[in-house]
Amino acid sequence: MKIFEIDKKKYRLPNELTNFQFKMYVHLINWKWANLTTEPGFFKGLPYDALLPENLKAKLFPIYPPIKEMFIKHQQKFPFKSHKFIGHMASSQAACANLFLPILRNPDIAAKVLGKVKTDIKKIATEFLDTGFRIEFWDEPDNMLNDHNRASGTDSDIAIAYYDHQDNLNLWLIEHKLTETEFTFCGGFKSKGRTSLHVCEPASAVIENPDKCYYHSSCKYNYWNITLGNTSPFNISLIREYNKCPFIGGLNQLWRNQLLATCVEASTSSRWPYKKVYFSVVHHPKNNFLKFSISEFQKLIRFNDRFFAFTSDELINSAKELNESELSEWLNWYQKLYYF
Repeated sequence: MKIFEIDKKKYRLPNELTNFQFKMYVHLINWKWANLTTEPGFFKGLPYDALLPENLKAKLFPIYPPIKEMFIKHQQKFPFKSHKFIGHMASSQAACANLFLPILRNPDIAAKVLGKVKTDIKKIATEFLDTGFRIEFWDEPDNMLNDHNRASGTDSDIAIAYYDHQDNLNLWLIEHKLTETEFTFCGGFKSKGRTSLHVCEPASAVIENPDKCYYHSSCKYNYWNITLGNTSPFNISLIREYNKCPFIGGLNQLWRNQLLATCVEASTSSRWPYKKVYFSVVHHPKNNFLKFSISEFQKLIRFNDRFFAFTSDELINSAKELNESELSEWLNWYQKLYYF
């Protein structure tokens, strides 16, 4: 923890922040001080101003108050874990709920707002999932990636079921990022269970023998089975050219989410009747750190239309253009909280 002084105000912040993170944290803390409390939260015994005290965290702040009941009821219907730092002003889980749930309260409005970004949306499929959406979505109980257990597993921050203009039922998986400078790295690469067998370079060696991947041979995850399978969207020839497995770093989370989308689309189970399944990343418009990984990932999937990225302001601008009175209060609140 480090103390920074700005305009005679002291901010207790993490030691290492990028310029974007620093500006965002200061902005979020100022909003917290003006609207919630000046009391810090604590992590490992140290006070941090971007964290909320336990009494406010228990009341689900910083989630937008009018959607708290919707959030709680959804969690009861589709149990999911609240993130460890959901009481952080920069919580991506809270920010994801704050961006999508106010729109999804009215499916007719949601189709119009979301349809400006996902242009094939005609109507929200309210008879699927929880009136058309699910937070922390995964293919429960099928677990087609075979990676879900008590400690880990691949899921998307939110999933939205919808009908396209040809009346096909589709699914849109979305990963939300706020201040993160990279996507989640490969845990297997750092695992203490790795042996001399588990060699992540060159990538061609892993392709020829997936047992070299700790996730494949020790964890029995299906990542490489799907990547090398008939329904794979990945350019295997391009993966071969990497000196190291391209999924060691930030591409790992993108890889796993795209594999989840691939499995759900290819499934013949009645639980997953979706004709097409898309995966997207949405991030803050000033967070440019994710662009390199997104660009590299697009190359690996041959710029397949099943993946695309967009920024949160695209949805906000779409909602503003719609000029619906029931969105005006939320739009004002959201922009004041997350934009600086």
